[in-house]
Amino acid sequence: MKTGIFLSYKGLGANLLHLSYCHQIAKKFGKVELITLCPNLNRVLIDDPLIKSVNYLDKFHRNFFDIINLSVFIKKFNFENIFIFYPSIRHYLACKIAGIKNIYHYPLFKKKNLHLVNAAKTFTEQSLNIKNCPTETQISLNSEKIKKYNLGKQKKIVLGIGSSGPTTRWGYNNFASLINKFNNIGDYHFYLVCGKNEEEGAIKIINQVKKGNCESLSSKDVSEIIYYIYLSDIFIGNDSFGHHVSSQMNKPSFVILLDTPKAYSDYSKNQFRIIPPGADINKITHGSSFDPDSITVEMIINKVKNFI
Repeated sequence: MKTGIFLSYKGLGANLLHLSYCHQIAKKFGKVELITLCPNLNRVLIDDPLIKSVNYLDKFHRNFFDIINLSVFIKKFNFENIFIFYPSIRHYLACKIAGIKNIYHYPLFKKKNLHLVNAAKTFTEQSLNIKNCPTETQISLNSEKIKKYNLGKQKKIVLGIGSSGPTTRWGYNNFASLINKFNNIGDYHFYLVCGKNEEEGAIKIINQVKKGNCESLSSKDVSEIIYYIYLSDIFIGNDSFGHHVSSQMNKPSFVILLDTPKAYSDYSKNQFRIIPPGADINKITHGSSFDPDSITVEMIINKVKNFI
């Protein structure tokens, strides 16, 4: 009985937020095949024993008139079951036309105020007829690959300096100041996680660090970066894929929220939020655009000091 899961999200973090629910489905139906709008999700889940394949969909998902083409794409998998983690009439109709016997989907036409965690948890519980579905799981790694990484005995801190947009970033100068402050109080090594398009920002930080204990991972593949995160002690950074990986590797993950809804950091016991002074976590949304400098280096240090 082949089972598919449709994750209608482009961001790596948003996809990883749903990993626990994918695992719950796989535990009932056997290994699952994912369809995702995220081009590099497969690089993180390459060693996941519950995921048979991760298939990137880069077309047929934007327009209503692409339903037939989307149905042809889906039909080739010969799914008997499919779980659609989004209230999309297009995806539902495409699966219906593809002849899939059992289609589990979010309530249609209810996209407004969709809480990613609550919606996914409720949907999984109702679809599988289970109670208390966990909201977090464990990202699987290859034990032989772990042995290849010798990162030394220093305390290691991953800094997520990258993000999906400028309004979610704490700022390169702030991260540089944070590193220098840490270097005044202990012996650490820092790994900067960001996209290749943010390499200049990483270099800017490194040039401001007084000790040679900071390096950029921007040139490395996501499949490598996850091992650096696993072998480090904590994550501090912007809302980005790094904190989703870190928290689901049982690492303390400190997330700086400037205009990201709380749902993105609402599902793991390892997630600790850092928000601007006086801000209401329930009212931070895309577009809040708080001043990054309102979160000070001292605030970060005080938040993480008991963990490092």
